[in-house]
Amino acid sequence: MLLRLPGGGGDDPTSLLARFPDEAKMPLRRVGLDPVPDLAALRERAPVSRLKMPFGLRGWIVTGYEESRRVLAADPQTFSNDFSHMVGKVGIAADQDPGGLGFADPPAHTRLRHMLTPHFTTRALARQEPRVREIIEEALAGVAEAAARDGVVDLQEHFALPIPSRVIMELLGVEDDDQAEFQRLSTVRFDFNEGAASLDYIQEAIGLLRKTVARQRRNPGPGLIGAILSEYGDSIDDVELAGLADGVLTGGLETTVSMLALGSVVLLRDPALAARVRDDDAAVEPFVEEALRLLSVVQAGFPRFARTDITLGGKEIFAGDVVVCSLSGANRDARSGPQMDTVLLDRPPISHLAFGHGLHRCVGAELARLELRLAYPALLRRFPNLRLDGDPEALPYRELSMVYGLESLPVRVD
Repeated sequence: MLLRLPGGGGDDPTSLLARFPDEAKMPLRRVGLDPVPDLAALRERAPVSRLKMPFGLRGWIVTGYEESRRVLAADPQTFSNDFSHMVGKVGIAADQDPGGLGFADPPAHTRLRHMLTPHFTTRALARQEPRVREIIEEALAGVAEAAARDGVVDLQEHFALPIPSRVIMELLGVEDDDQAEFQRLSTVRFDFNEGAASLDYIQEAIGLLRKTVARQRRNPGPGLIGAILSEYGDSIDDVELAGLADGVLTGGLETTVSMLALGSVVLLRDPALAARVRDDDAAVEPFVEEALRLLSVVQAGFPRFARTDITLGGKEIFAGDVVVCSLSGANRDARSGPQMDTVLLDRPPISHLAFGHGLHRCVGAELARLELRLAYPALLRRFPNLRLDGDPEALPYRELSMVYGLESLPVRVD
């Protein structure tokens, strides 16, 4: 099912993307690990700026930290996430609603999030930590095996991907036979070079999850899907639960894959920083927080739709306007502190926006932090002479993606 756009072109998978002006794609572009310079220049001129959009939409991009926090923390009567605001406006049909938390307002959002929260508490994560450590060790053994066999190892394939993939699949209770397909769909759905087909990949993934939910409704499994079905039964239908599981899958898989890979690049390009993270347990947590802030792999928040006229950053936003927060831009706002374009382990704690903020803050944030805090030092201790293979400037970064990342990460293990 491809998107059908006003004026034709519905069979061309790049037609939707082609209708967006280059300025609207700026928040999704990078130069290596950094946002494009134009984004910083835009923020310096004004933390809230008009954003050219197609289909007659009036849009805004928010690049300032405080302004982004205000939007993300706003109540849904001021800024709404409801998917229905998108229907018919960019060639999107009502039956393409991905469901889940990201495109829902209260009370539906409140009800669904309440079902998820108990599975991501500190106590729940403490029970998972031993298994996460096992998964990391299994991945590192795979790195060593590949290095012995091939010399050059793709750290994306053997380290960054298998750790969050195994963690999130086991958490959800996804069947082994479906895991490879879910991995593929999780990656391509965020790649905007796929154009209009991106929503079709979302629908594919949700279709697979609906089959999983239907099977587990008959025979609940040991994971989150089975637990929710056992506790809530018919009070949550298959469509709702598939959407909820899809949000957990995509929020906990591709984002953490990208963080593990890009964070490894940061470490391997700075041997002194890598040594501190490897040898000093106290340096691990501040590195993870700085890496999350600096890299901001989720480059922009879900679009918000203004439901009332509001003044933001000195600009008049009208009801019906579309507002997009650039998380990568906001997290590097110089008004938040010095040297925001680099990692400073001694920086006073900053409440960064890598996981969003407010009502829609990522429910799995602490699980991601757990994986990162355990995986980075484990990698450096297992392979103290790990180094990038080739020119660091030539790494194959994604060109245009909501979740920024690498296509591959070749390294050598000496």
